[in-house]
Amino acid sequence: MTFSLSKTVVSLEGEQLYTFAYAALITETSITVVQVYVELGVIEAIGDLLHSREIARIAQIQRLRRDLGLNLVGAAMVLDMTTEIAQLRTQLKVYQSHPLNSL
Repeated sequence: MTFSLSKTVVSLEGEQLYTFAYAALITETSITVVQVYVELGVIEAIGDLLHSREIARIAQIQRLRRDLGLNLVGAAMVLDMTTEIAQLRTQLKVYQSHPLNSL
């Protein structure tokens, strides 16, 4: 399978998509690692392409594994919990700003 780093692909939502090879280069890992992450469901791919948020997730996982010594599952769980906390904080702000809740 040949990958092109310069290939430009845009999703139906208008977002830039990137090859596994590009993701591996940016995150200083390998295409095999990216493929394993996809196979394990740690990141989501669209065929052989990734959104930039998934590339950022790879980088975050690599950092958690390197800096904190977490295993892959632990690093993925930390990121999932971080995302959930951010979503809950957003929901709480919306709830608190609703006029009916200020009584």
